Amino acid sequence: ELFVGREKEFRQINKWLGNIPKRLSKSRVILARRKSGKTAFVQRIFNKLWSDNGMVIPFYFDIKESKIWYPTFAVNYYRTFASQYISFLQRDERLVGELLSLEQIRAYGVSHSIKRLVDDVDSLEYDNEKRRYDSMWETAYSAPHRFAEQFNCRFLVILDEFQNITRFVYRDEKCEVQADETLAGSFHYHSESKIAPMLVTGSYAGWLLKVIHQYLEAGRLRPTHFSPYLTQEEGLQAVYKYADLYQEPITNETALQINKLCMADPFFISCVIESDYEGRELTSREGVINTVNHEIFDKRAEMFLTWGEYIEKTLQRINGEQQSKQMLLHLNKYADRYWTTQELKDELHLNLDVSEIKRILIILSEVDVIDRGTSDIQFRGLQDGTLNLILRHRFEEEIKGFLPNFPKEFDQQIEELNAKNRSLQGKLNHYAGIVAEHLLATAFRSKKRFTLTEFFQNVTYGARLNIVLVKERIKIQRDDGKEMEIDIVAQSSCGREILVEVKKRQKKMDLNVVEDFQEKVAVYQKQFPEAIILPAFLSLGGFTQEAEQFCETHGIATATEIKHYL
Repeated sequence: ELFVGREKEFRQINKWLGNIPKRLSKSRVILARRKSGKTAFVQRIFNKLWSDNGMVIPFYFDIKESKIWYPTFAVNYYRTFASQYISFLQRDERLVGELLSLEQIRAYGVSHSIKRLVDDVDSLEYDNEKRRYDSMWETAYSAPHRFAEQFNCRFLVILDEFQNITRFVYRDEKCEVQADETLAGSFHYHSESKIAPMLVTGSYAGWLLKVIHQYLEAGRLRPTHFSPYLTQEEGLQAVYKYADLYQEPITNETALQINKLCMADPFFISCVIESDYEGRELTSREGVINTVNHEIFDKRAEMFLTWGEYIEKTLQRINGEQQSKQMLLHLNKYADRYWTTQELKDELHLNLDVSEIKRILIILSEVDVIDRGTSDIQFRGLQDGTLNLILRHRFEEEIKGFLPNFPKEFDQQIEELNAKNRSLQGKLNHYAGIVAEHLLATAFRSKKRFTLTEFFQNVTYGARLNIVLVKERIKIQRDDGKEMEIDIVAQSSCGREILVEVKKRQKKMDLNVVEDFQEKVAVYQKQFPEAIILPAFLSLGGFTQEAEQFCETHGIATATEIKHYL
């Protein structure tokens, strides 16, 4: 429900998925920082393949940041694979999250004559008894490829946070000796599989690329760089969606402001909408500024805690040296260019050798807080505005002697937003094709008391309404079981309910679509006979003459543009 956008990424990945049955898709790696939405992205891919019920069977496994014993890891991996495979065959979505035991997997194999499952479970149990843990792991990691080969199907092997396999799987049961860093090499052969290609992700791009280069050979997985930021249009949609689902009041004006200050970062947006800030009030400019500032400054805020953990790991690697912090802050503040080690030494007046500066910068690049250039001595900030805000809060006072005044900076950004767009109404009209439904629903909530004529023509009831509840995407069901959806339902204290259909197509709305809406109105009226229905249709592409006449005849109010929404 909370997933928004990523249209460009989905276009690219869907083409790749379409080539898997033809054995034309090479394994890929998605590189992105934490909280960029990549896990939700690959889980959406899993859901799509599972729901399509086609030739490609999805397998998703999250390699967690927690110590685990080698044979336990092998069994968990195989149980996850087998449970999801059986889930796909049986069309039982519960098995995706509820892992079957080895005994249950074997029983299923016996009852459905899938000898491969029976043999694998027997092998795992025998090897475990004999302490042949390498054989157990081989049975587990090779399963997708072996099943694809035997049953003439295709698997997509999705391994989330792949780099963790080198640091959290231990050969000793107490997990006290050093983790087995070579385990990633198990996939060396299977990473080239065309019948069970891999899609791996990682939150630490430098670390993950190092693992891939060392154990899989760099060319075996095609890299896909995943930006933590949405487009401006998608970011605005995310603001509306989070606000709607969490029932957080906003206005169309503050929606633009939240999106601007959060830089269309979906995680940042979610932190602001769900913030625990006592003074949170997102229907005013001041309230937005204060809430955004709280998420960056308050040590209890989710935004601060998430990035604080990320930065702390970095400081541990470089011993928290002030000159290292100075370089980190400088590079991310001036991330529009690459800096050589000598340039940094001269610019920041560092009393470190160039070789020591390079050593520190390499560590910073490996933990993904800066980028490394094409040459060995070039480095650049991440061009990540969210990270830069956190770094400035953490280090600017220590290094420069003063705290940044973010509220003042945020206020200036909103002023620039207003000046650039002349009027926020014009900016909202620009986004109407994407978020028209949210714009209208938010306007209903914000204005609360209005006449329907302020938004629509051909209105049959012109008295003032007092809106007490606005809901989006309401599901209803016909007598034959067919599910329908009404875009907006706004309830007034007088017992009247506004039902709105929103269409964002460029072409004129034809009669069939309007008739379908009328059917939804009839079904809703049957389910709620006491409600007095006021139907309305917003079509940004206009209406055909037949459709317009139908609306007039049946008392459906109409609109073809966004107006009076602020």
